[in-house]
Amino acid sequence: MARVNAYGTDVPVGALRGLVRALRYQHGQEARAQSLARFEPAIRRAIPVMIALFIGVLAIMTWLQAREARSQAINSAIADMELIAAAIAPEINLQTSAAGSAPPVLSVPAHALAAGRQVIIAKGNGEILAKFPPNVDAPGTLADHLGPTQPLTTFAEKAGVMRIALADGREAIAHVHSLASPLGQVALIHPISAVLADWQAQTIRTFVGFASTAIVIAMLTSAFLWQAKRASSAEIGCDRVRDRIDTALSRGRCGLWDWDIARGRIYWSSSMYEVLGLEERGEFMSFGEVNRLIHPDDGDLTRMAEMLAASQANAIDYEFRVKHANQQWIWLRARAEMVRESLNEGAHLVGIAVDITDQKNQAQQTKTADMRLRDALETVSEALVLWDADNRLVMCNSKFQHLHRLPHDAVRPGAPYREVMANSTPLDVHTEVRLGETPQAGARTYEIALSDGRWLQINERRTKDGGYVSVGTDISKIKTHEVQLMDSERRLTGTVADLRRSRQTLELQAQQLADLAEKYLEQKAEAESANRAKSRFLANMSHELRTPLNAILGFADMMSQQVFGALGSQKYVDYCDHIQEGGRYLLDVISDVLEMSSLEAGRVHLKHEEFDIDAAVAKALEAVRPTSQAKNIRLVAEVTPGARLQADRPSVEKILAALLQNAVKFTPEGGRVTVRTRQIGGALNIYVEDNGIGMTPEAVRQLGHPFEQPGPVFENGMKGSGLGLSIARSLVELHHGTMRIRSTLGAGTIFLVHLPAPKKIGAITHQLPIAV
Repeated sequence: MARVNAYGTDVPVGALRGLVRALRYQHGQEARAQSLARFEPAIRRAIPVMIALFIGVLAIMTWLQAREARSQAINSAIADMELIAAAIAPEINLQTSAAGSAPPVLSVPAHALAAGRQVIIAKGNGEILAKFPPNVDAPGTLADHLGPTQPLTTFAEKAGVMRIALADGREAIAHVHSLASPLGQVALIHPISAVLADWQAQTIRTFVGFASTAIVIAMLTSAFLWQAKRASSAEIGCDRVRDRIDTALSRGRCGLWDWDIARGRIYWSSSMYEVLGLEERGEFMSFGEVNRLIHPDDGDLTRMAEMLAASQANAIDYEFRVKHANQQWIWLRARAEMVRESLNEGAHLVGIAVDITDQKNQAQQTKTADMRLRDALETVSEALVLWDADNRLVMCNSKFQHLHRLPHDAVRPGAPYREVMANSTPLDVHTEVRLGETPQAGARTYEIALSDGRWLQINERRTKDGGYVSVGTDISKIKTHEVQLMDSERRLTGTVADLRRSRQTLELQAQQLADLAEKYLEQKAEAESANRAKSRFLANMSHELRTPLNAILGFADMMSQQVFGALGSQKYVDYCDHIQEGGRYLLDVISDVLEMSSLEAGRVHLKHEEFDIDAAVAKALEAVRPTSQAKNIRLVAEVTPGARLQADRPSVEKILAALLQNAVKFTPEGGRVTVRTRQIGGALNIYVEDNGIGMTPEAVRQLGHPFEQPGPVFENGMKGSGLGLSIARSLVELHHGTMRIRSTLGAGTIFLVHLPAPKKIGAITHQLPIAV
């Protein structure tokens, strides 16, 4: 049953009563203002976000406008240059035809050369003849001035208007137009810095305006946030006291309450609702609502009031159970005082209620734990006994009682050690072995052998309160295992000796393998070094041969065309044609060697793009058509209509050209070469078939290796470097594809090239090493 302690000592509850009233008043004020201040934090957080979003959008629009203006300025300059170049070139041609070798006089509108544009006229050999305006610094030839990497002087008006880097490092827009002989070309140059001068000024003004606007908006936002912070600081000050009180009450698992006995209503603080797990339902609770929460066995509020009035006391200390929201009962201890603030106002019972459920549960758990401990001692397999500091029995289990053959009345708690041992039967000890002793901790461990063959291990320890605990364990099986282990150890020692000898043999073999591996690595390094030296030698040799070959081909072409007069005999012309034919063949071989070296060095770049495969096939067929017509070989193309491929187009065309050239080379006169394409999903299969001489299986296995030629090539006197198919195979592998060959001697050969779809769609450039 619950209990009520009524006492006449006054409890100082003046401050407590004022605190209860203050919390009750603040609770009412907060409820009235909650509906108005519900949306204020959201609005206060949203305004800076919207302002920042506005400034970000304004910045993006300003940047996009500046970028668009820059593109328009460059495009306008390119269009103007095309028009001006188209007007200047005919005029210079007319002046040249009228004035002969005199320098041309440029007569164009003044705005054509405004904004930094430059016009340079060059002779046929590239030497600069005239400059407009005259102060342009352009020494040497036109190609030197435009830069060594530009293609304008080579392709002239076919190259269009291009952005280039001049020889002095400046970026410019340039256009070159060919002129009539003896003049060479006219170049129109417009530096990028001059093109973008007006755009830069306009962009600076735009960004200054944007920065000014952003600063003003940021200042207004800062002022708003500062004012909002001042307004919220007052609310924080008002809430601080209540938060501290609520925190203290919540951490202490207690609550304040004020019982208006006359009106039958009760005020609870927020922490009181939290203790009971209830939701606040208003400022006050009725007498009946609170009374229904109290356990029936602990009385009710009416009985509490009657007992308080009967005891003639002003304060109470009362323990009772209240139903929690989870339908569990919790224990509360209420301490309160009866107060009257005025004669017209009824009595109030003001106090505090503390949750003492943990203390109640702890007392019950202590009792339960004591019972569980006794049950646990009975379940252990060891004999256990506990003595207190006065050497009296605290508890023991049945194993200890059975070991010493003690009667039940001799093991009562509190019995002295001498009395307990006097009623026991002494153990018949055959052998005693001490294992260890710690005098400082009052602990020792020893083993004893009984006459019946059993072994016991005794562990004795001092407790913190000065008592003594002893545990006896039957270790007979362990002792038996020890004997077996000793026998196993002897056998293991012999096995270890055998293993040691085997280990020495294995170490000797491992050393021999290490020596062989070291020799292999040395030979491998030498082979790789030789391969790199071969690649460098081929690249250097090819480069050195191409330079004189270009000169030989050029001079042979001039001699064949008889530019500076007749050679005097038709045989000289034929000789020049033979020189050109041999030089071109040698140049093709050197180009193949250079390309093969680039593939082996991994310096080949692929640029994937989507294109029609039939166009690539047509271009490759046109490349071999002269040779096929000379041998009366029919070329057949069976291309899937509308088939498209995502790959590097120049590489695909080179693969097709190499396979077609090989097919035409080994196909006799009157034969046929067929090209077929089949698109499977995103991949493409290309078949090149001929009815030529075919190859043996040994020749097929050699085909595709650098400088490897089948036997019929040398037997029939056919030319070739042996690199065409190697280059084709390397390019196919660079596309992650495969190339397969099927050939029958005397029946023909079929080449199958499988090109898979790339993993990423779009134009990409990558570099992969090729190992052939």
